[in-house]
Amino acid sequence: MKWRGLEEATTATATGKTLKQQLAERRELAERYTPAEVVALYQRAIDEIRASGLAERAVKVGDHAPEFSLPDENENLIASASLFRHGAAVTCFFRGRWCPYDVAQLEAMNEILPQLRAAGASLVAISPQKQQQAFFMHDQHKLRFPLLCDAGNQVARQFGIVYRVLEYQQQVYRRSFVNLPFANGDESWELPAAATYVMGRDGVIQFASINVDYRQRPEPAEVLRVVS
Repeated sequence: MKWRGLEEATTATATGKTLKQQLAERRELAERYTPAEVVALYQRAIDEIRASGLAERAVKVGDHAPEFSLPDENENLIASASLFRHGAAVTCFFRGRWCPYDVAQLEAMNEILPQLRAAGASLVAISPQKQQQAFFMHDQHKLRFPLLCDAGNQVARQFGIVYRVLEYQQQVYRRSFVNLPFANGDESWELPAAATYVMGRDGVIQFASINVDYRQRPEPAEVLRVVS
């Protein structure tokens, strides 16, 4: 469940490119091999989900982050309270290992992990994918932070960032071998919006980036400035 043909996209530190530049490259590469009518359907889905007001309903800066306890890629249970022991907690919600934009963001966050830890911050990423998928992703991309498994998007739902993949987009996913029922272990066809949060030691959200356009993510440097 990996997007073939996208391996040529490189990491930020290896090339000096920003995450925005990497994401733009992956988008250009993906759309180069995708029929124009399918690209238009993806954009239509993004526009419809944006129009639903999802981002406006999500928890935001100044809110208390919902508490959670989730298993990681090795089935170790991690409680949100444990993330605040030494400083801020950075949490990235992502769709799954099949998404090249998720991969780009998590690899970029992996590169700044030493700076985050030096600032006393922790980092976790949360998706609805099954533990096996999380394990494969963690190993394949040599990630050094936990990938938490949010079965049924229960935690993402508490953050207010869950949406259902629209019917016409489900058909496109099936044709491109994005098998969400297999990856996530349920038939809901629900995903979290791309969201990055920074919570202070008191659990109050200090930074929030919620974007239904999964091709856009905050720069790791922006997150670093919040925790430093």
